[in-house]
Amino acid sequence: MADRLPLIAANWKMFKRIDEAVVFIGALHHEVGRPTDREVVIAPPFTALAAVSAAMRDTAFKLAAQNFHYEEKGAFTGEISGVMLKEVDCEYVILGHSERRHVFGEEDELIRKKVAAAFRYGFTPIFCVGEKLEKREEGKTFEVVGKQLKQGLEGLSAEQAAQVVVAYEPVWAIGTGKTATPEQAQEVHAFIRECYSSLFDIGVANRVRIVYGGSVKPDNVDTLMAQPDIDGMLVGGASLEVASFKRIVQFQ
Repeated sequence: MADRLPLIAANWKMFKRIDEAVVFIGALHHEVGRPTDREVVIAPPFTALAAVSAAMRDTAFKLAAQNFHYEEKGAFTGEISGVMLKEVDCEYVILGHSERRHVFGEEDELIRKKVAAAFRYGFTPIFCVGEKLEKREEGKTFEVVGKQLKQGLEGLSAEQAAQVVVAYEPVWAIGTGKTATPEQAQEVHAFIRECYSSLFDIGVANRVRIVYGGSVKPDNVDTLMAQPDIDGMLVGGASLEVASFKRIVQFQ
């Protein structure tokens, strides 16, 4: 992991009302305090962003949005802009999540625009890549992930690329109970770092944080985090309960 600060991010998806979200933040802060050797990021639904932001003020947690539109304003019904997210002190934004790609039809070019826009607003993008089950079975994992990386990072400076958090999420392991083995995850994380070396340089590749997302649980976090190229976790279902997310934050 070199000097890369581990990042543990909770993606709550379409769960938690405002009151539930605020109670969770208070309880998690009570349990984990203010860790200095790892970064904790919380991505609540849009409706809870302002309340969670206020609840986080005396914590070390960072706030993330689950998505946003690359335009500042306009006739985009149902969308939210970076200007709006800045008002609630978001620092991160999740982009290209598999559900955005495969449920809502977001393609590489749209995701590229969002990644570029994140830097215009001062956000750190958590940029998700990953393959479906059929592509893994066809031996095309590297082909899929390599294409997503190249297109999503296109146009970024080396300094911007180093700041991106890349999240590898095998689509076949999200919400299915299946998890890539530590060796499978490490293999793809190492490939992503190699891609970074080719697209930018070895210095950028060594700086970028690459996190894993795909049925992360308290009982597999330690073995996943022991891998040399896994720098953190993007956690879905296991981030909805304080006890399970606490254990993931406190990986050993």
